[in-house]
Amino acid sequence: MNIKCLIIDDEPSSQQVLKKYISNINFLELISVCNNANQAIKELKINSNIDLLFLDINMPIISGLTFYKSLQNPPKVIFTTAYSDYAIDGFELNATDYLLKPFSFDRFLTAVNKLDIKKNKIAINDFIIIKSNKVLHKVLPNNIIFIEASGDYVKVHLEKECIVTNMTFTNFIESLPTNLFIRTHKSFAINLDVIKSISGNQIITNNHKIPIGQKYKSSFFEFLEKTSKSSIIS
Repeated sequence: MNIKCLIIDDEPSSQQVLKKYISNINFLELISVCNNANQAIKELKINSNIDLLFLDINMPIISGLTFYKSLQNPPKVIFTTAYSDYAIDGFELNATDYLLKPFSFDRFLTAVNKLDIKKNKIAINDFIIIKSNKVLHKVLPNNIIFIEASGDYVKVHLEKECIVTNMTFTNFIESLPTNLFIRTHKSFAINLDVIKSISGNQIITNNHKIPIGQKYKSSFFEFLEKTSKSSIIS
């Protein structure tokens, strides 16, 4: 079952970009495109099962912020705007993300991967979409062993393959569940569930050795102890 979304934007060019990006993600279903808040209000009355809004902020008559604040049971929202001044206002409304126009598909993908919509047994964070060589890979975070930064790319290591994607290391980590992955080094982050042992400044998995950087050592062990069911015994 797909995530039903609504575009609310008064710029035809922005509408086209969003429509194209949405069509490239198989779990997003575009229900309608609205040119202003008034049309969106009517659409939400017709389709009460809308899960997500792609909402422009700077629109005529009623701004996106004013419109969203007026909703009693608002869907999730990703704000889209050409003006960075609204970022704080957007996040104060618990927006999933804030996209500054013009934004790339990779940045759009990062925003969508932050979704945590649970409706009719849907949990979008059960998987993420990774773009590699114009191919979209559906990946379960639990199946990722570790992530490695490599210049302008990120190597996503799975048990039987490695997916290379053109994305910043920081942005990729932000798209992952925060209670499952921990950064251990400036170039590495690891799935906590795959850790078999720790020896010196190395984490041992079944088939890999992941370094622990001096800068990250303290926070790594604090996080490990906080998330473990029992204390670390010296």
